[in-house]
Amino acid sequence: MSFAADTKKELTLISEASSSQKNELAAVFAASGQWLTVDGRALFVVETENVATARRIYTQVKTQFGLSAEVAVRRKMRLKKNNVYGIRLTEGQTEVVLPHLGWDFATVEEPHKSGTILPFHEPPFTDVESVRAYLRGAFLAAGSVNAPGSPSYHLEVHVPTQAHADYIQEKMNQYELNAKQFRRKKGFIVYLKEGEKIVDFLSIIGAHQALLKFEDRRILKGMRNQVNRLVNCETANMNKTINAAVRQLETIQRLQATVGLETLPAHLREVAEVRLRFPEANLQELCERLDHRVSKSGLNHRFRKLEEMVAERSLHR
Repeated sequence: MSFAADTKKELTLISEASSSQKNELAAVFAASGQWLTVDGRALFVVETENVATARRIYTQVKTQFGLSAEVAVRRKMRLKKNNVYGIRLTEGQTEVVLPHLGWDFATVEEPHKSGTILPFHEPPFTDVESVRAYLRGAFLAAGSVNAPGSPSYHLEVHVPTQAHADYIQEKMNQYELNAKQFRRKKGFIVYLKEGEKIVDFLSIIGAHQALLKFEDRRILKGMRNQVNRLVNCETANMNKTINAAVRQLETIQRLQATVGLETLPAHLREVAEVRLRFPEANLQELCERLDHRVSKSGLNHRFRKLEEMVAERSLHR
């Protein structure tokens, strides 16, 4: 089971008050509900590939309204051939349920026509628990989240209208989640890209086990990245040291072959001889080998003077 599926399964086990159940259900219907004509009947249908989500929707309709929705299962024929679970409400049932969730049929264009979706209406509540229940419902119905071990972090909610996307983005950003959105061919995507913000969102909607799993993997990933950065930095420094040593040795060997090291000023002859004796040493190690105390920058300066001497001799040939 994927991380997203595990997260949704955890969310469906949350026990909540009647009002919160209705807020969650309202988000589900707004995010993924539509009318479909099935065998000549106009049905309001919510479809999901997550069996735990389907079970929760069915149960909430039953407990809140005393209605038994129809359940249908079909097989996807493209990409992953998963089961798709449809929770279906008849015309009579929708006329009972939707007004209790805030919809007025007068605002629905061509209700009961196949393909018609619910117009978004901003919920009247502002309290924390209601907002959390609504965001939970939106994620259950139309959300997904990458596994914490994925190359990049990504959580999204896909809804059919921009008004609904704007509302979800606004509610997410009340918690400073830096939610953003973009348009797709079918609908709008509200998304989070930062690991820390995804952790916060999982906490807001009540997915605490998923949160811990995500955070553990995120910390481990961060540690691995830090180790890789340190290794890369160490490798770069090592390469830099080796390249500098090779260049210095070539310079000294040229001077030795042309003018002889004994002709060099004493302070330059000393560093040349130390470098020849310790070809693999870095600057700090060479400084410690000198008879007189010299800083790394001072030692670098002396090597540059040797390189300048070679360059000058090349020009005067």
